[in-house]
Amino acid sequence: MPATEDTWAESALREGLACLDLRRSGDTSFEGDSLPMPGGRVFGGQVLAQALLAAGATVPEDRFAHSLHGYFLRAGDAAHPIQFEVEVLRDGRSFSARRTHALQDGRPILSMITSFQVEQDGPEHSVTMPEVPGPDTVRSGIEVLAPFAGHPSADFWLTKAPFDVRHVEGSLFLGPDKRPQQYQTAWMRLRGPIDGSDLMHRALLAFGSDQVMLEPLLRRHGASWVTPDISFASLDHAMWWHRPARADEWLLFVQDSPTAQGGRGLTGTWIFSEDGRLVASAAQEGMIRL
Repeated sequence: MPATEDTWAESALREGLACLDLRRSGDTSFEGDSLPMPGGRVFGGQVLAQALLAAGATVPEDRFAHSLHGYFLRAGDAAHPIQFEVEVLRDGRSFSARRTHALQDGRPILSMITSFQVEQDGPEHSVTMPEVPGPDTVRSGIEVLAPFAGHPSADFWLTKAPFDVRHVEGSLFLGPDKRPQQYQTAWMRLRGPIDGSDLMHRALLAFGSDQVMLEPLLRRHGASWVTPDISFASLDHAMWWHRPARADEWLLFVQDSPTAQGGRGLTGTWIFSEDGRLVASAAQEGMIRL
């Protein structure tokens, strides 16, 4: 790996983890900073991860996050801190529930409910991971954007985004898919190993998932991140963690977009570990205008 790419990875990992280091301001109150974004708006995956970490800090240690459901209510300003207020909804024998509001200037930018569960036995099954080329054979998005270093948008993905994303069908960073299709598969992992709790890895998985959630919708309609006059935004995000997984190991995102209408599109994702275990699922509706 070229020395420049090593430096980019170190910078991106450091900045990504720094924004997840929340400051506690009360029993159920926290504050966090944001990644500097090219357009100045808070990245949705980041605030999802922060809200999950805030909620998890109020839950007994024997309980793990198994689902979240959140609504993005307003655009956040990445130049200013975000306050997180956690409401304790329930602590039962097996499950705990928390509502987290992410606030700026006293107004919510995200409202999210997270459920936590004590580890329990039960019946198991899961879908099978499709056969796709391995991550070592797929071109990295970092490699795709490296020739454009110096451009503000490229520099964000090169030096600030903490995940290495490798699209099996080709990335949408520089242009649309020449054969618009409903499905997308992509490998993703952090750009370096970390020491972190199970909660941190689940939060990072939520963080990274938002980076690609709307791409099947763009791909289906022959659009890309650089399509002129495109307007898009995440409206909500739901996620379920099925099995433990590490965000610094390769994960395969198997995605589709079953419908779009009324300026909104729905996408769904199955997330597999490299050895074929279904570790998480996610769904998101986004606003899209072409």
